[in-house]
Amino acid sequence: MRRTLFAAVVASLLIVPSSAQTPRTSPSGFDVVEKTIPELQAAMESRQVTSRQLVELYLARIAAYDNIGPALHAIVAINPEALTIADALDAERRASGARGPLHGIPVLVKDNYETMEMPTSAGSIALASFHPRSDAFQVRKLRDAGAVILGKTNMHELAAGITTTGSRFGQTRNPYDLDRNPGGSSGGTGAAVAANFAVAGMGSDTCGSIRNPASHNNLVGLRGTQGLSSRTGIVPLSSTQDIGGPLARSITDLAIMLDATVGPDPADATTTGNAAHIPSSYRTSLRADRLKGARLGTVRGLFGTAPEDQEVTALVNKALDALKKAGAEPIDVVIPGLDDLLRDSSLINAEFKFDLADYLSRHPDAPVKSLGEILDRGLYHLALEERFRDRNGVEQRGTDQERRARIKRVALRDAVVAVMEEHRLDAVIYPTLRRKPARIGDVQGGTNCSLSAHSGLPALGVAAAWSEDGLPIGVDVMGRPWSEAALLSLGFGIEQALDLRRAPFSTPPLVNGKPPVPRAISVTLDEGGDRLGVVQLTYDETTGRLSYQSIFAPNREERVGAIWIHRMRGVRTAAAVHLLFNGTGTASYGSVVLSAPERADLAGGRLRVRFYTRQHPGGVEVPLTARR
Repeated sequence: MRRTLFAAVVASLLIVPSSAQTPRTSPSGFDVVEKTIPELQAAMESRQVTSRQLVELYLARIAAYDNIGPALHAIVAINPEALTIADALDAERRASGARGPLHGIPVLVKDNYETMEMPTSAGSIALASFHPRSDAFQVRKLRDAGAVILGKTNMHELAAGITTTGSRFGQTRNPYDLDRNPGGSSGGTGAAVAANFAVAGMGSDTCGSIRNPASHNNLVGLRGTQGLSSRTGIVPLSSTQDIGGPLARSITDLAIMLDATVGPDPADATTTGNAAHIPSSYRTSLRADRLKGARLGTVRGLFGTAPEDQEVTALVNKALDALKKAGAEPIDVVIPGLDDLLRDSSLINAEFKFDLADYLSRHPDAPVKSLGEILDRGLYHLALEERFRDRNGVEQRGTDQERRARIKRVALRDAVVAVMEEHRLDAVIYPTLRRKPARIGDVQGGTNCSLSAHSGLPALGVAAAWSEDGLPIGVDVMGRPWSEAALLSLGFGIEQALDLRRAPFSTPPLVNGKPPVPRAISVTLDEGGDRLGVVQLTYDETTGRLSYQSIFAPNREERVGAIWIHRMRGVRTAAAVHLLFNGTGTASYGSVVLSAPERADLAGGRLRVRFYTRQHPGGVEVPLTARR
């Protein structure tokens, strides 16, 4: 009687490159992954860990995942003084206690914020050597609060896009799907905070550049009321629309970062009088019960009608149903004339050329002096050329088009506030983007950035859903002027009700300071006591890549017609998804990248390697597992 026998043997295989950033010390049992600011602060207070050790632990994760493995390319500079600063803060804690909740906490800042120890390139090769020996106002406030500026993050070149690519540091990848963009222009901060390279980070938002990365990376981020926080020391895109602010993995952490960074700046006139609208603490103002009975105006005009919009629409509708069950009151509303008010109300084109030149003129050692010079010298990424040339073509400030845009912006703000008053709304809500993160190189469509950016009203980006293929989806929750505390409480309630935070698959916890070892699986095909061949597979969970090699005995390969990986549905084997051998030759090798559902199936033992042979034309199979 002929028998077919398969055996799966799991082994380990990996060589990890060394790195100067590998920590010299590591606190026993402590892991920074998904820790909040209060948790890190409590660990330092209890002497479970020091600020120096936190810096080292985050640097180890950056070394393991930013340029190798998943190669996120989110970090563009490490603060050479980070360990020294952490040591000083540890000594201060021992001598006099912590300054506050950010004492000793490592954070990241976008590369358009000036930093004393690191250059400020704003993602452009034109500014690669630009190093103002000063801190942006908000960076200085973070230092005053005791934070450690760990490093700087990649961004879309000169903040002029929403996919985070540019001539200085290239493309940042989304840690939830390495083939997709992380949003932008603060996509480096978004990817880094999602990947646990720091607990929180700073971005800037001119039209969605905080909220888009929050949506793409399962984070929270706030664009405040225009004037809430200072723009001093941030390379400008549009002086009217620019605002800086934090991104974090939780509303609590976001509130702590806001407490440290908002407030009046004598050098920024937009912040005059903002202190009257800022609570003593956003963190202590958080109230999850604000969601119950909250009237949320659903702006259906921003959900989109194109076929490409329907997946996100369905997911956001499902989230709204969940919020209704949690006690909120979603109400469909119409903002009269919305499309017309949004059309041609941006001031980026009108201001960018002039604002950038004004900024550079204040720095005599700047390597370039204008957008025109950047274009003339070819100091830009090809993907930005058309946009830069259009913006450089504006001949003067104060054109009729610019004046009409400013009139529309006032009308837009008034229209939104009027609808909120009419319907007694606590906030309005809509998808941050109508479409999922686009694949790298493709245009990212569907952004709804304009409503907040053009009206000057505050908007909180918060997680709303996960797509079937494992991509985060977010919503904007927008309120009246200076309603940030109320928005944060609503976001806190949404966060509790939906409970959507997940760490990315691509940057798992380190093992002894190094990435997890890929698992090697060997599947041997014996038929009737006759060995026909071996399939060797290696799975790297940090990339989702399954590499394979099939080796067949001479003159035996004709008895194996094909080898496929199949998925399971319940207890039954379902469709073939990846071909490992097509029946020709004596060897086959290659690799495939598993999708999010396939990664879950692999972890759950729901993938099968099926061999199709002459003896078994319907296939015989063995489970494919790659557990830690």
